[in-house]
Amino acid sequence: MARWSPLALVIGLLAAVGLYGSTAAVAAVPLTVAQAIATQNGSANTVRGYVVGQPTATNTVVRSNYPSDYALALADSASQTSTSNMVYVQIPSAFRASWGMQSNPSLLGKQIDVTGTLSAYFSHAGLISTTAFAFAGTAPPTTTTTPPPTTTTTPPTSCEAYYTAACGKSGAALKSALNGIIKNHTVIGYGAVWDALMDTDQDPNNSNNVILVYSGISRSKAQHGATSADWNREHVWAKSHGPFDENDTPGNDIHHLKPEDVDVNAARGSLDFDNGGSPVTEAPQSRKDGDSFEPRDAVKGDVARMLFYMAVRYESGPDLELNNSVGNGSAPLMGKLSVLKQWSQQDPPDAFEKRRNQVIFDRYQHNRNPFIDHPEWVSAIWP
Repeated sequence: MARWSPLALVIGLLAAVGLYGSTAAVAAVPLTVAQAIATQNGSANTVRGYVVGQPTATNTVVRSNYPSDYALALADSASQTSTSNMVYVQIPSAFRASWGMQSNPSLLGKQIDVTGTLSAYFSHAGLISTTAFAFAGTAPPTTTTTPPPTTTTTPPTSCEAYYTAACGKSGAALKSALNGIIKNHTVIGYGAVWDALMDTDQDPNNSNNVILVYSGISRSKAQHGATSADWNREHVWAKSHGPFDENDTPGNDIHHLKPEDVDVNAARGSLDFDNGGSPVTEAPQSRKDGDSFEPRDAVKGDVARMLFYMAVRYESGPDLELNNSVGNGSAPLMGKLSVLKQWSQQDPPDAFEKRRNQVIFDRYQHNRNPFIDHPEWVSAIWP
């Protein structure tokens, strides 16, 4: 009978349990940018490419004077200038300080690995809902962000079921169809809004708290009222722009009501939305000047989509519309439309906003904000 040497026995045992030779696990190879462009199917993947600038529009990528930390563009060559050979990468708030172009202009020309979902961004081949960034060949850091709790109802994912009447439409026809879908919602009393906001805006990391929209602070649900230490109910579409009050249906509509610190709410007042101004006391990531308010980066898209919803939902009593102005006063108008469209592209719907939309649909008003489910409908209605 053949004798096994001690070394052979060890090797045999290792091979048997998959720790030696060809049975060892092999790490997945990142996709090239060309492969990522050809694989826009919603799958999760890691893409390796050179940072070639920041996308600011579907066909525009800037290589200096970066306006924000929202996005970057990758290509297979550091000298690539054709946007058709780039993939646009969404940068969530958790990664902006380290990987945003405005904060880190030295990233230009660096080769990096990014993990996310292969899906359109800025109406362009994209990598969205990103979860990890790293320089090529190094281990990516993991984010510690805890996703909000989910609900049992699955939201619409395409133009079926809930949105059937809107299929294939654009412009005024799409706006009218969406109005017909969302207008007959359940109206709750203004007093009930307190409890609703405690549910819709619950802190995913602390179920006893809510997240305040402009300041980003997590505050106790119980600490609401009228004193400066409390949070109250912010009307993102200002009541004076209508005008309407808490007894009118627009005044009770949770889709544009958010928790906010009493003092910060007063600082925003009835201002239109635009870029610029000085930091707001108690909410320094938000800014304001004499005629406009700029919310913090993480909720710019949320604010824009609330206003798009209001402009579609309320076609009469009052007829709310968006325009490209600030200082709209008591007219049923809110601006600035061009900036709101930009914010919606730069800050796509995240898990918190999607959960909020679902909770409102499931438990309260039983209607949806179409622009959270279908952000592409913004440009279809307001090109």
